[in-house]
Amino acid sequence: MSSGSSVRPSPADLAAAQDKTVPDVIGPSLRVLFCGINPGLWSGATGHHFARPGNRFWPALRRSGFTPRLLRPDEHRELLTLGMGITNVAARTTAKADQLTADELRAGGRALVGRVEQYQPRVLAVLGIGAYRTAFGRPRTTVGPQPEQIGDTAVWVLPNPSGLNAHYTLDALAAEFRTLREAVDTD
Repeated sequence: MSSGSSVRPSPADLAAAQDKTVPDVIGPSLRVLFCGINPGLWSGATGHHFARPGNRFWPALRRSGFTPRLLRPDEHRELLTLGMGITNVAARTTAKADQLTADELRAGGRALVGRVEQYQPRVLAVLGIGAYRTAFGRPRTTVGPQPEQIGDTAVWVLPNPSGLNAHYTLDALAAEFRTLREAVDTD
């Protein structure tokens, strides 16, 4: 499987990607550490975060003003130069996030706290309200800034950018991302 974004994973590539991991794009003192629920099979097959066509993470970043242009999934490391990174609540790839157990999400939440304490981003932005509720035991959480912090890191919940999330259009998703960007840029 090529690392370029123009090569489409074959069904065999996707099947082989089950339960793989995708390395974090992370460094110290980031403005925002975006946290997905877990990598999908496209991401596992390509090694790039939010790689599935139809995932709206990259367009939402661009439309919200986080990036100066639309980045491709194979350019995910460029986020570091912009003060951003990507991690996941759960590391293993699955076809759908609902294949993760509540125990996996809670364990992932504990591991995520450790990464946040180590790297100390200004904001942790979790992309998926249901995963956040389960991982952190916060059943009433809503989208937006959260009252709790992890050390000095503010916590923010954003909608899941998956194309399967029909509750948010790309414009609505980008608006939520923009609200976060404006809050980060005024700090």
